[in-house]
Amino acid sequence: MATCRGMIVYKLYRALSYGLSPLVHLHLRWRKFRGLEHPLRWPERLGRASASRPPGPLLWVHAVSLGEGMAVIPVIKQCMQQRPDFNILMTTTTLSAFEVIKDKLPTGVLYQFAPIDTPMAMDAFIGYWKPDAIILVESELWPNLILSASENGIALALINARMSAKSLRRWSGSLLLPLVSLLLSRFSLIIPLSNAQAIRFQLLQAPPFVINFSGDLKYAVGECNVSTEEVSCINDLKLQLAHKKVWMASSIHSGEEEVILAVHEYLMQKHGDMVTIIVPRYPQHGREIFQKLRKERYGVALRSQHKLLQPGTNIYIVDTLGELGQLYSLTSIAVVGGSFFPGLAGHNLSEAAAAGCAVFTGLYVGHFSHMVLQMQRVNKVSIQQVSGDLELAEALDELFTDSTALKIRQQAAKEAYHALSSGIIANTWTLIDFHVFRSGLSPSNQASVQSDMKIGFLWSHAQVMRSYLGRGTRRMELPRGHPARAHTPHKPGQGAGGR
Repeated sequence: MATCRGMIVYKLYRALSYGLSPLVHLHLRWRKFRGLEHPLRWPERLGRASASRPPGPLLWVHAVSLGEGMAVIPVIKQCMQQRPDFNILMTTTTLSAFEVIKDKLPTGVLYQFAPIDTPMAMDAFIGYWKPDAIILVESELWPNLILSASENGIALALINARMSAKSLRRWSGSLLLPLVSLLLSRFSLIIPLSNAQAIRFQLLQAPPFVINFSGDLKYAVGECNVSTEEVSCINDLKLQLAHKKVWMASSIHSGEEEVILAVHEYLMQKHGDMVTIIVPRYPQHGREIFQKLRKERYGVALRSQHKLLQPGTNIYIVDTLGELGQLYSLTSIAVVGGSFFPGLAGHNLSEAAAAGCAVFTGLYVGHFSHMVLQMQRVNKVSIQQVSGDLELAEALDELFTDSTALKIRQQAAKEAYHALSSGIIANTWTLIDFHVFRSGLSPSNQASVQSDMKIGFLWSHAQVMRSYLGRGTRRMELPRGHPARAHTPHKPGQGAGGR
């Protein structure tokens, strides 16, 4: 009955998305006019391929934007090593992701813009590329994509899966719950990024036996390629900053620059040899900050104009994309933005920790709260949350004054990163290999696979509830040799390497 209701809602969605297709196409053209879509490749968003499909099996990996795309690249590399017989097609939605990821992908990976979720665009895309399996990253639950893939016998996986509280409330409504339940039932594998996220997917009636754990892929972002030119440029900056006190504010959103500038003014009164590096979330925001500060006669430089610091510079604004991981190596202190005002939801903290920075962030970290808790449980001083500019300024002043305290915080962050990042890519690949490549692509083995998965469910579900509720549920044991034995669901605050 629930499946029937879900199909009714889906047919309504499909009809609506079909009827609105002309308006969606006009909207894409408007976005192209505003520079938000690629000027030449925007037709890919309508399912029109700009590359030839190579012969042989094909895996389609989709991530919506830059952060998710960077997080999945190590998984793609692992797939290429373990399954060289598969072609890999990657798609993203945003232009900013395209500009960075196209230079980060391994040689041989096909790269297209993702089609919009209208029947014509999605059917054209799937009909042309004919993927054998699809891996979606984080929260990409598009009905036409998922059900079209399922109807064509394509195996589906959702990795680093997350569901915000707002999305959970929306999907839980009486109209949409049957639809999301139907969508989630079509996945062979769901890997939530935390135990709390697993509970949310189960509340939306995801089949519990497809839910498995491997850790948060964003801990592995640092494993991506860096060009020789990028390394050389960063090394030149390091030489310029070698005898200065440096701190960096990364991924800041509109309005947060006022917090950062207030801290800068406070610290400059005590530390005249200091440089503040500001890396806004969006490059255009960086250029706007630069214009404002230049008019106010600050000693400010813009990265797109000056790769190196100019004489008298004490604020360096980065208006480029894809360099954040390398820029963290310039500083001993990192303040991760998108976290100082209500309504914001934080950003990835692990990149700064991997670089050995003392890490600070605000109070509004959204779904990154699990990362804060995990790292603090490994080492309580690995990350410090601050309420605003005064608390942040005092904390940074203390670290600039006390080198021992600074080193303790740097070591704590790096220790937490290594503990939580260990084995994540290998664990994720093992789950994908078993549930997607071996099971999802082998119809003759479906009966035995379902049996193994149900055994895994009884064990996995008990461990999830035991960790989440803190009860003394007796630990269940899987049969010897079952792949899930290597992937015990971690307790809150414990990643793949913390077992």
